[in-house]
Amino acid sequence: MSSTALPDAAGDRRHPASTYRLQIRRSFDLDHAAAVTDYLRDLGVSWAYLSPLLAATSGSDHGYDVVDVTRVDPERGGPEALARFAAAARQAGLGILVDIVPNHMGISSPAENAWWWDVLLRGRGSAHAAAFDIDWDFGGGRVLVPILGDDEEAVVTAGEITVSPETDDPSLFPFGALRYFEHAFPLAEGSAPDAETSDPAVVRAVLSRQHYRLAFWRTEADDLNYRRFFAVTTLAGVRVELPQIFEATHAEILRWLREGLADGLRVDHPDGLLDPGGYLDRLAEAAREARGAPTHVLVEKILEHGEDLPAWWRTAGTTGYDAMGEIDRLFVDPAGEDALDRLDARLRDETGVPGGSWSDLIHTTKRMIGDTIQRAEIARLVRCLPAPVDHAADAFAELLACFPVYRSYLPAGEEQLTRATEDAARRRPDLGPSLDALRTILRDPSLEVSRRFQQTTGPVMAKGVEDTAFYRYTRLGSLTEVGGDPAVFSMTSAQFHLAQQRRLAAWPHAMTALSTHDTKRGEDVRARLNVLAEIPERWAEVLDGLRAVATTGHGPFDALLWQAVIGAWPATPDRLHAYAEKAAREAAEATGWWDPDEGFEKRMHALVDAAFADARPLIDEFVAEISTYGWINSLGAKLVQLTAPGAPDVYQGSELWETSLVDPDNRRPVDFALRRRMLMDLDDAVARGDLPPVDASGRAKLLITSRALRLRRDRPDLFTVHRPTAVVGEASEHAVAFHRGAATTVATRFPVGLTRRGGWGGTAVMLPAGPVVDALTGRRFEGGETELSLILQLYPVALLVEADRLEEGQSR
Repeated sequence: MSSTALPDAAGDRRHPASTYRLQIRRSFDLDHAAAVTDYLRDLGVSWAYLSPLLAATSGSDHGYDVVDVTRVDPERGGPEALARFAAAARQAGLGILVDIVPNHMGISSPAENAWWWDVLLRGRGSAHAAAFDIDWDFGGGRVLVPILGDDEEAVVTAGEITVSPETDDPSLFPFGALRYFEHAFPLAEGSAPDAETSDPAVVRAVLSRQHYRLAFWRTEADDLNYRRFFAVTTLAGVRVELPQIFEATHAEILRWLREGLADGLRVDHPDGLLDPGGYLDRLAEAAREARGAPTHVLVEKILEHGEDLPAWWRTAGTTGYDAMGEIDRLFVDPAGEDALDRLDARLRDETGVPGGSWSDLIHTTKRMIGDTIQRAEIARLVRCLPAPVDHAADAFAELLACFPVYRSYLPAGEEQLTRATEDAARRRPDLGPSLDALRTILRDPSLEVSRRFQQTTGPVMAKGVEDTAFYRYTRLGSLTEVGGDPAVFSMTSAQFHLAQQRRLAAWPHAMTALSTHDTKRGEDVRARLNVLAEIPERWAEVLDGLRAVATTGHGPFDALLWQAVIGAWPATPDRLHAYAEKAAREAAEATGWWDPDEGFEKRMHALVDAAFADARPLIDEFVAEISTYGWINSLGAKLVQLTAPGAPDVYQGSELWETSLVDPDNRRPVDFALRRRMLMDLDDAVARGDLPPVDASGRAKLLITSRALRLRRDRPDLFTVHRPTAVVGEASEHAVAFHRGAATTVATRFPVGLTRRGGWGGTAVMLPAGPVVDALTGRRFEGGETELSLILQLYPVALLVEADRLEEGQSR
């Protein structure tokens, strides 16, 4: 148990001091979550942060494929379990933040989504037709359903579709049913045959009378006529900009706020909405009416390097990808950039893989997305033009490839459109007149095409950069993370301090993150990979040795995959095989999702197998060589995140070492019983003066996480400013320190170089005069100019609190 005072049972209902993300699903439902609320309290958490709760597609582990907006998912425990969770959270003094998904609904199992099912059944005449963003005119009054294994005529001729006037469930199929293997669809009124049949002539006649058109699955790229989430055809865009749709999709969510079941909301992918700012205004007003007070609202918004969150949005800030990029780069040694670039160039030359700058790469990958899986969205933009434009589709694709941020919010952000137009004209001067014409049209926010264009830039950016280029740009995997710009290799302490001062001034309650359900690599994988920037020549030697054992024949991808092995080691074969397949297919260079290359994937899986056979001695040796340095990076990044401006989020389980790879690996079950025991044992040991070592157990990370969280929760008065704290002496570049008011964070940087130079020497940190106590170890120092070799004698980090302020708080 924590020895510090707890907040009142209601928690801080305005803004959290910290959050802890829990992935709610069938195997860890709301009752399981209720059972760990006391552990979260003891850890020092302020608010519990829940993944989406509305009814999702059966078996969904993530919950972003909502099928019923009117109820809590029964697989996640249902409304009764939410009430029990809320009661447990209140008893533990926790606030509650819930993830919501306004942009889309799941339709992979259409019968589970009553709204979508009714659209299939009744078409434009459905009471729910307005809920989905469907271009009925383009579809000839029918919505495309691309689920066939071949073109429609071939499937019908083969007798693979059966139609029947009778079914076992007349409530779902009031007018008959159509079946295609495991798929079932309702027949429109008056369209059923006299008897069940797969006769091609009858099936053709029945199909022609439906409100949907079955099609070969590959045709989605060209013929899809509804908006979706990114390129996921099974997630249909929802029109929450319509007042009646907003009310229908948010009634249950507002009930949670009204009844005290939630205190705040995390909004998934607002950039997909027609008017994100307008949506946030409506949500803020509805939430205020429900709660009788303002509501803490965060947005999942990826900001490009140097981009600011729209200041007029009614939000407490983002979910912290921007902070994650800043913290990661603080622990990357800039001295390694040139050598890693040379290694990358050598790998490309040896295996014939084209190189180029990051900006050119993302232009290539974004253009590829525009020319392939986003063709249907571009075709819709062309249809929306108020007047014809020559070569419009080509010009739209080029503009989307050149757009520098996720989206603009006209009338604000016209400069982004101008920049994209200029870049596109430079790359494609032949399209100059068409681009100029489009810019004139797209700068008018009153036009449908302008609004839709702003909804399309995000999917092209996400699929082209995060889901493609990040798997091709492989010189240092820790830099290719969600929200990060890998062209920015590192960040100086001064740059970091400036970023935190800006955060504190502009968005003091924004979330900060190190791991999420979307990160490509867990925080401690990235921390270990950051060591490679300190030893690029040694890494090149090790990589050459590993590739001599097993290679895919694609040098940059070998580097990516062997980094994953090294970063996540020890990992299980199934985890690494799954990562390899996803990474290779997302990169879409040597293989892909639609047309896998059997030969390449065989070599790829052989590489993973080799990691557990012939390559294992080399892996074990190298991981042993760098793991301690990786832990030092990890502890530094964690303490910085937990104590810097903003509200830190601890992703489930990451209070111990977090060595997950990309989803779904990062949603694996968490052993909370183990963590509960470890925390109790740790508290008992610390009370006896027995501090844990920095080792593979992760107990040192648990110590730092729990002590920092408790202090942030119980003593917010210690964290009010952000001032750089001077570090002086020969090894000053190896430390970062900042003063938060009455607490000072000190963390080690570039530990390999520090070891090589023989340690801290006389390097000192300039503390305020007066005694301070390290909240992590209980050790006392006299303040003023204090040598780092003393402060960091036990751990590579310290959290120094002014002794009189600490004693003042304990005496309250």
